[in-house]
Amino acid sequence: MSPREAMCRIDVELSHVWMVRTFLKHCDEAEEEEQVQEIQRTLYDTMHALGSSWQQQDAVAYLRQIRKKFAKLRRAADKFTDIQPEISGHTNFRMAAQSLREAVQRISEILGAESDRDA
Repeated sequence: MSPREAMCRIDVELSHVWMVRTFLKHCDEAEEEEQVQEIQRTLYDTMHALGSSWQQQDAVAYLRQIRKKFAKLRRAADKFTDIQPEISGHTNFRMAAQSLREAVQRISEILGAESDRDA
């Protein structure tokens, strides 16, 4: 897969990350749980770091930046998956955790496929 195609596919997955981030930012539980606030900030930081390279359509810079941020993004998704049942068992929280986990998994697969192209 080309760098441009990888960038575009990752951006689609990040739309899910953004929606989870927005949900977490505005839920009442975020006010009470520092861990939720931290996860939300990590999701925002990842998205913010990619903004200029997306706007410039610079796939090389975009992929370089997502690779730098990916470990933190994965840790945030894992953390949210772990703590979600303690925070709330409501469907909104369960679906947010699932959406975030799946989006991060797909981003990982895209980055792997893009790296395979370079090999």
